Amino acid sequence: MIYKPYDYQKRAIKFVLEHNECLLALDMGLGKSSITLTALQELIDDCEVSRVLVVAPKKVAETTWTTEASKWNHLQGMRVAKVMGTEKKRKLALAEKADIYVIGRDNFVWLVGLYRGQLPFDVLVIDELTSFKNPKSQRFKAMRIARPGFKRVIGLTGTPAPNGLIDLWGQMYCVDKGVRLGKSVTKYRETYFETHSWNNIVVRCDVKKGCEDIIRNKIADICLSMQAKDYLQLPDLMMHTVSVEMTPATMSAYNKFEREKVLEFKQEHEGEPTNILVNSAAGLMNKLAQFANGAIYDEERNIHEIHSEKVDKLAEIVEAANGNSVLVFYQFKHDIPRIAKKLKGYRVEVYEGEKQLLDWNAGKIDVLLAHPASTAYGLNMQQGGHYIVWFGTGWDLELFQQANARLHRQGQQHPVTVYKLIGAHTVDERASASLENKKVKQQSLLDSLNYLIRKHTNG
Repeated sequence: MIYKPYDYQKRAIKFVLEHNECLLALDMGLGKSSITLTALQELIDDCEVSRVLVVAPKKVAETTWTTEASKWNHLQGMRVAKVMGTEKKRKLALAEKADIYVIGRDNFVWLVGLYRGQLPFDVLVIDELTSFKNPKSQRFKAMRIARPGFKRVIGLTGTPAPNGLIDLWGQMYCVDKGVRLGKSVTKYRETYFETHSWNNIVVRCDVKKGCEDIIRNKIADICLSMQAKDYLQLPDLMMHTVSVEMTPATMSAYNKFEREKVLEFKQEHEGEPTNILVNSAAGLMNKLAQFANGAIYDEERNIHEIHSEKVDKLAEIVEAANGNSVLVFYQFKHDIPRIAKKLKGYRVEVYEGEKQLLDWNAGKIDVLLAHPASTAYGLNMQQGGHYIVWFGTGWDLELFQQANARLHRQGQQHPVTVYKLIGAHTVDERASASLENKKVKQQSLLDSLNYLIRKHTNG
């Protein structure tokens, strides 16, 4: 296929070529991978660089970079090695003669250890730079060791919202080694943010008045930011909330289950530090969400089916799609066999990797079941369909938006319709409201926990 870059893509390619360190903060669907590969090909052709390391989320590392490199005519000579699989396979891939070596971010710490911090690459591309936002994580510490060895760094991410600027320090450090936002995350936080604490633990940070512009200006010389709405004419994204009613008997059982689990939680976790409480709260919400979805795990991980309201509603939507493929995002593994059983007669596949991606885009799958975490970043799925169903939404706004953008992106030929199946009068409603209000996940979980405790303590 002949690559005909849009004007904004030409601008981004030029920006990469002109900056040894740069951050491309481009919205989903603007073509970050093709932009980066085109710039890298020019640098390789000009003998400015010879070996490139791409660090990406696992599923993106498995498919996106090799698919993009093989897709465009001008990249046909580019050799891409996937450093994936067992340690033996990863070492064999590193020994190949290639231009670009792609590794999953979970193996980056291993790679730095393998080369004792002296990685043999000219260029570092960090795909989904938010993966390195936490300065306490092992992957960030490994990056801090390896970063000085690269003469060029390209960071790829989406455009940060104001409430995401608190996470910008770690990402920018990976790009410029702390030149623009400082070498201390604590100093960065104290300078630009108002912190809100609970039990002496910071749970929320708000940008101080006027500081959003200061932060953006500090990084402006090496950061190119583009929003899709300014450059793309995307089809409509139509969001539908489908309220799924349970029978009176099932609703009564849910209310009993919710009350028992909340009071049990209150007794076990009272006085727990906030950072631990958030994780515990997530576990509680998951138990309630399982019930809303129709099945729960017991202590031995056995599955107990409770109701079929959601799978019945999903079947209605798939039937109404009238032969069009449907992408279904599930939350729990026990959702898979129940959905597959209900949709017997359709070609139902579970997303595992490149094979399912190719089959989906080729129209060979009626219903593709995917966990949002496995498909949320970088995958081009817009050729396969334009219907999405969330069997359960969860609480993570970024995952929700990124997963929807697998179909709602450049190249999509149809309006994209998204259905959220929400268990009426269950915890689903609070999770859905949290996403609609664009709340931070941690705070949403705490707010919902407090609501449920008040509800069942006073009730």
